[in-house]
Amino acid sequence: MRSATLDVPTLETLVSAAVAAPSIHNTQPWRFRLDPETVTLEIRAAPDHGLRHIDPTGRALHLSVGCALLNLRVAVAHFGWEPVTRLLPRPDEPDLLAAVRLGGTARSASSPRLYDAVWRRHSSRFPFSQRPLPTAVLTELVEAAHTEGALLSRLPPGETDRLLHITREAEHRNTADADRAAESRRWVRDPNHEALGMPPGTLGPQDFREQIPMRDFGAHRHPAVLTARPFEKRPTIAVLSTAHDRRTDWLRAGQALERVLLVATANGIRASLLHQALEWPDLREQLAPLPSDRRGHAQMVIRLGYGPQGPSSPRRTARQTLVDGVPSVPC
Repeated sequence: MRSATLDVPTLETLVSAAVAAPSIHNTQPWRFRLDPETVTLEIRAAPDHGLRHIDPTGRALHLSVGCALLNLRVAVAHFGWEPVTRLLPRPDEPDLLAAVRLGGTARSASSPRLYDAVWRRHSSRFPFSQRPLPTAVLTELVEAAHTEGALLSRLPPGETDRLLHITREAEHRNTADADRAAESRRWVRDPNHEALGMPPGTLGPQDFREQIPMRDFGAHRHPAVLTARPFEKRPTIAVLSTAHDRRTDWLRAGQALERVLLVATANGIRASLLHQALEWPDLREQLAPLPSDRRGHAQMVIRLGYGPQGPSSPRRTARQTLVDGVPSVPC
C-alpha cells in the first residue's frame, strides 16, 4: 500500500507546508493529529489561538484553517498521494475542521509551481508599484478561486473607492474599540519559542495619503507615531466571496484564498489582506463585489500588485503543532 511509505521526515514536511499558510494576526489557530491506522491527517481548531473580540464567530479562524488545508493538499499531491479531503467530518467533534487521508496515487499531477509557492508566499504590507497586472494573470487568479468553489471579483475604480472607504471606517472603529485594540496589540510581539503573532518588522508602513487603510496592528491612537509612505494611487483590489455563509463555506473560502495567493506568488505578484470591514457585520454586508451579487457573502478583500516581498512572519514547527507528537518510527 502506497501510504505505508509515509515516514517521519515526510510527515513533518506535510505539516510544515500546512503551517506555512497565512492566518489572521498570525495566530496559527490549528493543530494536527495523525491517525496512523487510516493514514489521515486531522486539522483541529486551537481555541486558545482564537480572537474573541475581532473574530467572535470564528469565521476568520475557519478561513485560516482552510488556507492550511489547501497547502496540505498541495503537499500531499506533491509527494504522489491523492489528498482525500473531508470538511467537518464528525459533527460531534466541532473542533475537528478537516481531515485529509493519503489515498492512492494522485489522479492528477501536482503543480510544482504551487508547491514551490507554498514556501515562498507571505503577505507584503508595503507599497506596490503602479504596474498593472496582466489580464492573463487576473484570469488565472479568478480560475483559482473558482476551482475551490468561490468567486474572485476584481473591482472597477468606483467600486474600489467605495470598498476602501468602508475599510477605512472599519479601521477607525477597530482602533477606537478598546477591547479589539487591546486584543490586536497582544498579537504584536517579538519572535519567541512559540513563533506566534506579528513581529513589529512585518507590519509595514501606513499610507500617508490615507487612501489604502493598512491595519494598525499596534492600535495606536496617534498616526504621528506610525511610519508613513506613499502607496499606489490606484490599487488592484479583489473580493473573494461565496454563495453561502456556513462553516463549510468558510473552509472552502480559505482554500480558495490560499490557491489564489499561491498562484499570485507563482506569477511574482504580492498580496496583502484587508480584513477589517469583515469584522463588522453591517460593513461586511456592504462588501459584495457588484450590485448584481449582493446576495453573495464576502469572505476576504485582497490587495494585489508588484512590489517588495517584505519580511515573513515566524511559524511554529511541525513538532509544535502535532497533537500527539511525531511518531518515532515510520507509519
